[in-house]
Amino acid sequence: MSTAGFDDRDGYIWMNGSLVPWRSAKVHVLTHALHYASSVFEGERSYAGKVFRLEEHTDRLIDSARQLDMKVPFTAQQINDATYETLRANNISDGYLRPIVWRGSEQMGVTAQNAKIHCAITCWVWPSYFTIDARLKGIRLCMSEWQRPGPKMAPVKAKASGLYMICTLSKHAAERAGYDDALLLDWRGQIAEATGANIFFVMNGEVHTPTPDAFLDGITRRAVMELARKRGYKVVERAIFPEEMAKAQECFLTGTAAEVTPVREIGDYKFTPGEVCRNLMADFDVMVGKAPAVKSSAA
Repeated sequence: MSTAGFDDRDGYIWMNGSLVPWRSAKVHVLTHALHYASSVFEGERSYAGKVFRLEEHTDRLIDSARQLDMKVPFTAQQINDATYETLRANNISDGYLRPIVWRGSEQMGVTAQNAKIHCAITCWVWPSYFTIDARLKGIRLCMSEWQRPGPKMAPVKAKASGLYMICTLSKHAAERAGYDDALLLDWRGQIAEATGANIFFVMNGEVHTPTPDAFLDGITRRAVMELARKRGYKVVERAIFPEEMAKAQECFLTGTAAEVTPVREIGDYKFTPGEVCRNLMADFDVMVGKAPAVKSSAA
């Protein structure tokens, strides 16, 4: 992966309907999104030239914008076509994509109903979020001091940039303390998610995951739930409190970046990545079309 800053690279970015040279993709310092967080985005992965569940990601991008009172000036099909155009222009087969929608600099202030809505798509080569060694033996999480807000406090169903500030703060604190990531609770004290991934627990052969009423119902999350059910595992969505982690034998994260990543520790709670983690890691790798990192057990 390139060590250059993200503003100084070769390649192209699709911006407001056309490809522009990477270094020319600029926004003004008075862009509304910079001052008031009026932007939404997606994180997507391409495997062997095919974007995993692109249509679902695009639909969520448009809906997230709607929740922030922004109408995307392109259709879903135009965005999908532009996504592949951007991949081809950058000669990327296996990579990460970042479509983003934001309010521009036409109006400054809390109100910005006359600001233009912009849209861009970028892509780059990005390896696994966690190293393969970490994925196989399980990563370590601490408990974040921050909580996910409730649905009356913020647009929690939108993938909005402003909602990620507590994720950045949580992950910085975790890394400084020697952990890989952090687990956030919601405003009720229930388990919510990690800083950029959904969480699952294996309890006596059943797969338990928090109900996504204060955080995103991840696209990878849903895909892995499908795989679990195909394996014959019972999948339970419910409110989960921190002390219940003592009853879990396995734990794993899911997300575009994390894919399927086992967890071996969350604060004082310990887990042993086992058969369920291995099977779902392998099944997910097969689903997206890459060689499995681990062998699965027979279904």
